[in-house]
Amino acid sequence: MLQSLAEILPKASQEFGEKLALVINNEEFTYSQLDKLSNQLANGLRDLGVRESDRVTLYSPNSWQWLVSYYAILKLGAVVNPVNMMLTPDEIRFIVRDADVRMVIASKEKGMALLSQGITEELDHLVMFGEGLPEGATNFDSLIDQSSGNFIPPKISTDSLSTICYTSGTTGTPKGAMLSHKAVLMNTEMTALMHGTTSTDTVVSALPCPHVYGNVVMNSCLLFGGTLVLLPAFKEEIVLDLIQRYRATKFEGVPTMYMYLLNYPDTKAADFSSLRICTVGGQTMPQAKMEAVEQVFGCPLIELWGMTEIGGLGTTFAWSGPRKLGSIGTALPYLRVKIVDAQDSNLEMPEGDVGELLVKGPMVMMGYFGNEHATRETIDVHGWLRTGDLARIDSDGCVYVVDRKKDMIITAGFNIYPAELERVIAAHPDVALVAVGAIYDEDKGQLPKAYIVPTAGAACSKEDILTHCRTHLAAYKVPRSVQFVEELPRTSTGKIMRRRLQQLDD
Repeated sequence: MLQSLAEILPKASQEFGEKLALVINNEEFTYSQLDKLSNQLANGLRDLGVRESDRVTLYSPNSWQWLVSYYAILKLGAVVNPVNMMLTPDEIRFIVRDADVRMVIASKEKGMALLSQGITEELDHLVMFGEGLPEGATNFDSLIDQSSGNFIPPKISTDSLSTICYTSGTTGTPKGAMLSHKAVLMNTEMTALMHGTTSTDTVVSALPCPHVYGNVVMNSCLLFGGTLVLLPAFKEEIVLDLIQRYRATKFEGVPTMYMYLLNYPDTKAADFSSLRICTVGGQTMPQAKMEAVEQVFGCPLIELWGMTEIGGLGTTFAWSGPRKLGSIGTALPYLRVKIVDAQDSNLEMPEGDVGELLVKGPMVMMGYFGNEHATRETIDVHGWLRTGDLARIDSDGCVYVVDRKKDMIITAGFNIYPAELERVIAAHPDVALVAVGAIYDEDKGQLPKAYIVPTAGAACSKEDILTHCRTHLAAYKVPRSVQFVEELPRTSTGKIMRRRLQQLDD
């Protein structure tokens, strides 16, 4: 095992050299090129004053510059702070202050937004890439052009801080999860092991690299010499083109990506014969849609589960072993999982009963940056991390996520899990996408409401959906309202944001 993330590109470059490593925006890079570019940038950043343990924020869509910056920061022994490109300048300002960030590397669009808000007054440097950069920014290309391609990194402890990733802050102030080099490397290697990643793989991904899922896909592909075909954003026609043009062996995405592909007219005519597996994570996926994906794509769809606080995956299935559709798999090697009472974490639940999912092991974060109180609330004295997910475990050790604890709907004292309703509704042939949220009711407190994107050309009615639900759900679970919409609110990764569903209300 490597000692630090700084060693990924040097090792891969030494082993795979001129092999194609990265494709993005019709540009191609070999392993040798990526390693040299990250060396040049590391030298340039060092000349600007970046030292070991300094925090550097990355703020841009997927790009070769993002990837090169990520590894350059790590080669310096500095701490990389990859942020969601959808964050506003005010949200970036909070992170800059909270993590004591002295430098931001940004695309032109994102950097211009920061300049307009005066955030640069709180930074030593704003490094930007793109055409026609304004005054006040340090030119990314110049840093590379003026720097040597030879770089000797400092000795980096495997237990030292590598990454600070901020949570979304949907339930309060965003918190910076601190991840060691060991945690991210172990997750990278175990993910590659479980999914059989080798130098023969070509991986197509539209997952944002700052997101923990996209990050572990990137690292595991490059560490083992695969070719990463990266999209700046998800577009059905581009995904189909790249899978076929590069003879991809893997496509990795979130449920909505697959559902949009299933609903896209050209998908059924596409050639997926090169694919050996696909993976899906970020949210639970209805079994009916997983079966449809496997039928259309002609390969296994491996579900996974992970979170920011463990630097990647926590559970999945081995690519070559048995699977159970609807389950997120078994714990990764070196990780332990258990189910406890949602109100009393000291009470472990019997096999098959629903409770909160807890994880423990060397991949668990070091804590939240500068926030010991939040750390103690999340990690108990025995090292168990509370995930906030409600789940159950069967006799084979397979984990089934029921829903997010905070998304549970309580109707007249009954617990309703939106994900369960979504799984049932998604099985209706006229439903392309569905999300279930809560609406207020004076008598019962909360009631479930279904927001549905119909399948292309479908003539579906609200009564059709309700009849379908009454057949498969207890009466108290049947949605009290159905609304057809053109789109559902999504995050940068494509996950559906239930908290914004009410903004769609008629």
